[in-house]
Amino acid sequence: MFKRLRKWREDRRIKKLAFTTEQWESAIADWPVMQRYQGEERDALREMSFHFLARKTFLSGAEFQFTDAMCLKIATMACVPILHLGLGWYDHWQTIILYEGDFVPNRPYRTEDGVVHAKSPGLSGEAWEQGPVILSWQAICQSGAKTHHGKASNVVIHELAHKLDMLRDGANGAPPMHPDMRPGEWHDIFSAAWDRLENDLQHHRSLPLDDYALTSPAEFFAVCSETFFETPETMKQDMPKVYGLLCQFYRQQPLPVAASKMQLAGNN
Repeated sequence: MFKRLRKWREDRRIKKLAFTTEQWESAIADWPVMQRYQGEERDALREMSFHFLARKTFLSGAEFQFTDAMCLKIATMACVPILHLGLGWYDHWQTIILYEGDFVPNRPYRTEDGVVHAKSPGLSGEAWEQGPVILSWQAICQSGAKTHHGKASNVVIHELAHKLDMLRDGANGAPPMHPDMRPGEWHDIFSAAWDRLENDLQHHRSLPLDDYALTSPAEFFAVCSETFFETPETMKQDMPKVYGLLCQFYRQQPLPVAASKMQLAGNN
């Protein structure tokens, strides 16, 4: 009964929003990742994005005047990771706050030298465990394969990966495992990848992803996720075991595999 009521409300909301396929295509036309999604997958992603917008609330940060096209693009970026998982994975949060540029959290901040400052530095995105996702439109526009010091960047996928991570014991780099996955394997492979990259960083060797990943296990998963979708070639070449695990978790193969076909998840 409740599912039918929710679907009825969502359908009404989507009809009221009145987004068209043409509007959606225009909004996501400049994001290269979308070239990967064609046919049935593209149609499913469009419909999921409309449902996402029906379920979530967008609020302005610092009176930023955002547009429908911006919301469509953000919704699509948010839905790419869960295309084969379902929107239910985002049911535990409701709101996106969108700023034009970086935002400054109103909380103390401790630098590496131990000095505590009254406010944090500007951020391009943040996900609260019991609250909203906060995003910078400027950072979203800078998404791409080599847009952050030559590394992959996508603040929407990054922050939404945190939200997925938070579904199991908080943000610790270990989201809920599917029944066919082994938590021990996840821990071992991600730990080995972390150790190798940390060693590379200490010896000034080039990393396949942004070194911000080595801030914490939660950031490692989030940065790996944005790299997985933005530059899967790099990840598969330099971190093949992590790439394989993310294929299992997200139920996607960013790099085509012969005779590999995954069943699309429903919106519920």
